[in-house]
Amino acid sequence: MRSKSGSVSAAGEAGAGPRRPAQAATAKGRGATKASRTEDVLSRFHEETRLGEAYDARMLLRLWPFVRPQGKHLAVSLALLVVTALLALLRPLIMRDALDAFDTPGGLDHLTRSGLLLTGIMLLEQSLAFPQLYLMQLAGARAMADLRVRVFGFLHTRRLGFFDRTPVGRLVTRVTNDVDAIGEMFASGALNAFGDLLRLFVIVAVMVSLDWRMSLLAFAAVPPVALGVNWTRRRMRDAFREVRAKTARMNAYLNEQVSGMAVVQAYAREERSAEEFDEINAAYRNANNRSIVLDATLDAAIEMVSSVCIAAVLWYAGVNSLKDEISFGTLFAFVAYIDMFFVPIRDLSARYTLLQSAMAGAERVFELLDNKDEDATAAAATSGGDATRPADEGVAFELDNVGFGYKPGVPVLRHVSIAARRGEKVALVGATGAGKSTVASLLLRLYDVDEGVVRVFGRDVSAYARDELRRQFAVVPQDVFLFPGTVLTNVAAGDAIPDRAKVVNALNRIGALDLFERREGGLDAPVLERGSNFSAGERQLIAFARALYRDPPLLILDEATANVDSDTEARLQRALEGAMEGRTALIIAHRLSTIRAVDRIVVFHKGCVVEQGTHEDLLAAGGVYSKLYRLQFARQAATNA
Repeated sequence: MRSKSGSVSAAGEAGAGPRRPAQAATAKGRGATKASRTEDVLSRFHEETRLGEAYDARMLLRLWPFVRPQGKHLAVSLALLVVTALLALLRPLIMRDALDAFDTPGGLDHLTRSGLLLTGIMLLEQSLAFPQLYLMQLAGARAMADLRVRVFGFLHTRRLGFFDRTPVGRLVTRVTNDVDAIGEMFASGALNAFGDLLRLFVIVAVMVSLDWRMSLLAFAAVPPVALGVNWTRRRMRDAFREVRAKTARMNAYLNEQVSGMAVVQAYAREERSAEEFDEINAAYRNANNRSIVLDATLDAAIEMVSSVCIAAVLWYAGVNSLKDEISFGTLFAFVAYIDMFFVPIRDLSARYTLLQSAMAGAERVFELLDNKDEDATAAAATSGGDATRPADEGVAFELDNVGFGYKPGVPVLRHVSIAARRGEKVALVGATGAGKSTVASLLLRLYDVDEGVVRVFGRDVSAYARDELRRQFAVVPQDVFLFPGTVLTNVAAGDAIPDRAKVVNALNRIGALDLFERREGGLDAPVLERGSNFSAGERQLIAFARALYRDPPLLILDEATANVDSDTEARLQRALEGAMEGRTALIIAHRLSTIRAVDRIVVFHKGCVVEQGTHEDLLAAGGVYSKLYRLQFARQAATNA
């Protein structure tokens, strides 16, 4: 990208005469710098803000409301864990007694009884291990399902501005990868650390009772292990934070590339996209490598300390066995307990790694859930002037001196005032970017105004509950989104059980029933992802039927006929005249031929209302609308010619 940028710059200025090598190198350097800055901006957009210090206890407390409903399963699992841990600790003692009694009278019988007892204990231990692990994983799976539903539901409460600033891949990572990382605590037995700690305490007590001097040799290994764990603790958390961030960035990039595959192929960007993905993938690999190195270092260090400790104990026991102070059975049991002593420590280090990964995922999830700035359900405070103003029930919707901008300091609407009475059909026209579609977004309260008031049926939109406000509207957008399902479920979007009679009526009113009934499966014909198996015109017809199915008092048509052919548009125009009768409609259109019959046309220019009136009045005025109309029909005439 950098070298290409430099060569393009040089080629662009070739006509100005020969260039010196230093000048060419400078231009190339500027191109590389510009490309680097662009990559930095994209990186900052995809990368997430670095989180501050997080404490495991705080994260676990926040997870508790999701785990609490599964408390019975966890309690039984932990109780079984205690039993299996104690059963495992009995094995070395049984073997010690059997070995010490081997040379005594009746030693063979004692060895047989000990073998049978040991077999029974091991069978019981393994039979209890299955329900213990099953209940633990069941509780975790159900808790994570509840958490995933909570995050998914939370996303539905965010305003559109939140999604404008947040990559889709990052949000997908929250619901999938990050929640899965938390679930690994249960699936991989990280919570069995409780049993590991219990084993350690019991092993310490038993080892001291067997031989306190050999115990001191074993316990001398604990301080270096503790130092090693403490050294890796913070580094592991940072490593897993980095893994989570790189995962989010990779998901975001993949989403962009798959969604924009047509553009990527049309502009032959496959090679460059592969290079960019390779850079992102390398960063993800390096982040994972760091966590792997830390985990392997800690595990190897514990293994080394364990081996040195066992060697020291064997040396000590070998010296003292000459004095008959330590029996073979005691030595065997002691070595077994040393091994069992370090097994929980190794398990704790591995489970600590899983816990760090889970806490890094929990940080990300709760950081998302802590976002309150974009809460679409929060009621904004209304101004005192509006509170004292009497509502006009005859006005269906109104924008009163509204100012709004998507970014601070960049206004999109300036002092806009529009009012539509009940049953009136109002059209908004203007150049691209003039603010027409923004008006529809403010009426639906997808965004909040910066100044002024937006009212629907005399009430400030901020005084409505979100669902109550949006039940007043049906929206037919230019870019129709269809959900996987059937034609029936897409027309009846929002209804858990579609009303087939209402769907048939809605399609019949727009004259499209025969079109969809001719398809294989009729109204039950499958709709693939994003409606990819339907043409743009068919998707638009489903959107119109969806609006009529809902049958609200207010109808918003946002470039609704832009993607249909002339015959379909004519059929829709005839159907919508009847559908909009007695209904208030807001029509946003670039094709001025579709709005001649409306009651009033509002003309936007650079975020301001510059003209209002009927089609004939605005043409006669010779203003902005007249210029737009003549320009558009001149283009159509030239195209037809």
